[in-house]
Amino acid sequence: MPLSPMDTAPDLARSERAVTEAALPTVDMVATVAGLRTVRDTWRQRQTGRHSAERFPSQAAVAQIVEHLSAALFPQRIGVYRGSEAALDGFVAGQLHRAFTELQIQIAREFAYWQAEADEPFERDQAATIVRLFATTLPAVRELIDSDVEAAFLGDPAARSVDEILICYPGALAVLHYRLAHELYQLGAPIVARIISEIANARTGIDIHPGATIGPSFFIDHGTGVVIGETAIIGARVQLYQHVTLGARSPLGTTNVQPRGRYARHPIIEDDVVIYAGATILGRVTIGRGATIGGNVWLLEDVAPGSVVAQPTAAILAGDAALNLHEVLRGRPA
Repeated sequence: MPLSPMDTAPDLARSERAVTEAALPTVDMVATVAGLRTVRDTWRQRQTGRHSAERFPSQAAVAQIVEHLSAALFPQRIGVYRGSEAALDGFVAGQLHRAFTELQIQIAREFAYWQAEADEPFERDQAATIVRLFATTLPAVRELIDSDVEAAFLGDPAARSVDEILICYPGALAVLHYRLAHELYQLGAPIVARIISEIANARTGIDIHPGATIGPSFFIDHGTGVVIGETAIIGARVQLYQHVTLGARSPLGTTNVQPRGRYARHPIIEDDVVIYAGATILGRVTIGRGATIGGNVWLLEDVAPGSVVAQPTAAILAGDAALNLHEVLRGRPA
């Protein structure tokens, strides 16, 4: 009689342990640990502005916070609440309580990290104050996310419902994370905010800095590879496709950067702009209202309202030219 996977699992586990235990004596653990200590100490000596803290904000904990906040914002769609309408507010309150309790702990850890740079000690209730202020923003955050979801539904004929967009679309997921992270960034918890953004980036491939300013009804279609920099300003009803970059022109530190270039180094995208796949827009340029930026455009200058910016269309080969290229692509002499 053949064994089931459940029957073989203990044997496999014992076999793996035996292999691991047999391999351990061949590792020079002392030398490896000493080598890591040397590299670690060298790094710390080089980082003159490096801070030390007993604990650093935890990505796993922040991920749980976002899950609770998302469930509170959308209790039936994301929170999967199935109780009565009368008990719904209690469910939301429970999700918020869990989120705010852990958020205060993580923000307090961030302040412990920044304390080395501060001239004066932070107020003991600083983290609690940020959480309290953050809580007041959540109704407005929900309204903005609703506008983003509606924009996606209007902009994508493949969508069957707004619910599908909220739970299935990577652009909607990334923007939800951004909306939460942006409020925390504005309130003075940049590391926790960046962790939220990086959680979304890892899940969707969409990288939105929480410092960016983005208006309502924002839609990222498909989304993979989208990058939006810290000082970007995006108006209302803007639509981006995959692999769009709203970036800066050069890494800081490699050139002499004036204050405007340091603090206003990403594009301004005005209302009702559409930017197609693969477009790269760099520097503090302004894309005027209602403009359309075509795919694979490389753009370093302002665009007037209502303009269309496009690369030359591809050449279509026929006849001998097409046959010759086919042969070359197949590795044969033309």
